[in-house]
Amino acid sequence: MISQFSEDEIQRYSRHILLPEVGGIGQMALKGASVLIIGAGGLGSPTALYLAAAGVGRIGLVDDDVVELSNLQRQILHATADVGRRKIDSARATLEALNPGIVVETHPLRLDATSAEGLISQYDLVCDGCDNFATRYVVNAACVKTRKVLVSAAVQRFEGQLSTFRPWRGGPCYHCLYPQTDGEASGLSCGEAGVFGAVTGVMGTLQATEALKELLNIGESMAGRLLMWDALRTRFTTIMLEVDPNCPVCGGMGAEHAHTPQQQAAPSAG
Repeated sequence: MISQFSEDEIQRYSRHILLPEVGGIGQMALKGASVLIIGAGGLGSPTALYLAAAGVGRIGLVDDDVVELSNLQRQILHATADVGRRKIDSARATLEALNPGIVVETHPLRLDATSAEGLISQYDLVCDGCDNFATRYVVNAACVKTRKVLVSAAVQRFEGQLSTFRPWRGGPCYHCLYPQTDGEASGLSCGEAGVFGAVTGVMGTLQATEALKELLNIGESMAGRLLMWDALRTRFTTIMLEVDPNCPVCGGMGAEHAHTPQQQAAPSAG
């Protein structure tokens, strides 16, 4: 398996290859994998950087925004010189400079019910770090329909949340957890509530970790569980999630693996 890597790749990924849980076979799996990242902002930045560094062969970036000065407190894909530039262009340049051996694809749009399913179907896994709830519902529905694993992270102020959704293998979908259908009513945006920049770094790094675990099929999945982090108290809490048997999106397909109900208020997206 190692013979299928170039000398540069063996050196670049040597610390992964040394891990029995990854090895040459796992690293080759990452090279052949594809991940779509929704949002090139506070969460998407560390997620994309670590997936690129890990050698995920094809990374798609979805964002329709441009870099603003206020982004730079947390959106580490971008630099001061990128202000006014499209985020996906800035992000691609950063990722390609970090690892020229991967393919970075850019999608300058805001996903909606018309575009989401076709785009998501082209990738193995989706990381959602978008900045609005309407898009999160659209992404979740498309992932359920196309049976693509969704790793979702969100932040607000000093708090973060993370979970993985794959209801066809057990556990809820995003809509089971947050059944609201009234868009932004369930939380404030970062522009309204504020966000501690390093919190997005931690949650985005955790999001990348869970995505890599899913691609490698190692460790314990976050599916059916919700990780909550309170940065001010340095406290991580994990709770088991309920499957809604009447969910209009997944139809409760993971109900036989349901756990004790825990209803949480959704934080603002990162």
